[in-house]
Amino acid sequence: MRAVIDKLYFQNNLTNEELLALLNSINEDTKKYLIEKAHETRMRTYGDMVFMRGLIEFTNYCKRNCRYCGIRAGNKLADRYRLTDEEIMQVCCEGYELGYRTFVLQGGEDDYFNDDKIIAIVKAIKEKYPEVAITLSIGERSYESYRRFYEAGADRYLLRHETASKELYEKLHPGMSFESRKKCLHDLKKIGFQVGAGFMIGLPGQTNEDYVMDLLFLKGLGPHMVGIGPFIPHKDTPLAGDIGGTVETTEIMLAITRMLLPNVLLPATTALGSIDHFGREKGIKAGANVVMPNLSPTIVRKKYALYDGKICTGDEAAECRKCIEARINKAGFNVDMSRGDNLVWRRI
Repeated sequence: MRAVIDKLYFQNNLTNEELLALLNSINEDTKKYLIEKAHETRMRTYGDMVFMRGLIEFTNYCKRNCRYCGIRAGNKLADRYRLTDEEIMQVCCEGYELGYRTFVLQGGEDDYFNDDKIIAIVKAIKEKYPEVAITLSIGERSYESYRRFYEAGADRYLLRHETASKELYEKLHPGMSFESRKKCLHDLKKIGFQVGAGFMIGLPGQTNEDYVMDLLFLKGLGPHMVGIGPFIPHKDTPLAGDIGGTVETTEIMLAITRMLLPNVLLPATTALGSIDHFGREKGIKAGANVVMPNLSPTIVRKKYALYDGKICTGDEAAECRKCIEARINKAGFNVDMSRGDNLVWRRI
């Protein structure tokens, strides 16, 4: 398989058959070599820098019923909250003073935060901090909504496709359409956003063939960011009794993605750190170059529970900042607090 990995390293592409053969034959030696080549790729593109984004989880209301998610509409045990505009601005102020120059506004699909409310929040942040990048992660909206967000000043949009298997996607997302998901991602790219897609590792019924579909979907889409993290069951969801994804498979997918899309911004997710004490460090060594410490008020952090066992729910923002930087440095990398835009993106 080294020849296949070398082809991926030099050509940034593999066929369906080659990807499947690689995934089916991974052992400790090939995994080590794969991660080495992914590391070389990230060093050639972004160097040893790891970009820090300030995450603001501003609402845990959601109209969707994704079967794996702890804030799904059907979870009547969820303790719901919404941050006010003033609270969001206060969090941005604290984050800015800590050095963050990207704010990630993430929430469930909450109709309370309609287009006008989102636009007002984006404009208020940009007016006070014109040099920061604003990332939105608020689910599926219309082309017109996305266009208005972009014109208001939003720079990036995260919308993980979760799985490129139409059958698996629609099984896990009642009432939702994989075609609609794909259309949203293509709309976002057309408008000019830095677009983030991504998928989960270890979903019930997921196979190596499904992972190949994910990788080829990403290669075809060409997103600027890719979020890959393990599925972690939540006790109050229909998938409570299922087994979650592993660090090992997540590392492999991060490494392959780094070589398929050399310029991509690739987070080492909180979920990865939640299933392994050194999960984020392992992700960074496998090619990831973004971390997203939590800036949300500590009073609401436990309430934004997409899965069980989430780390850093009790830490203050300053604690998160210091802790993750120390861990990144110890792993042999350096922190970059700039906007950290994708190398090939320019606002249009």
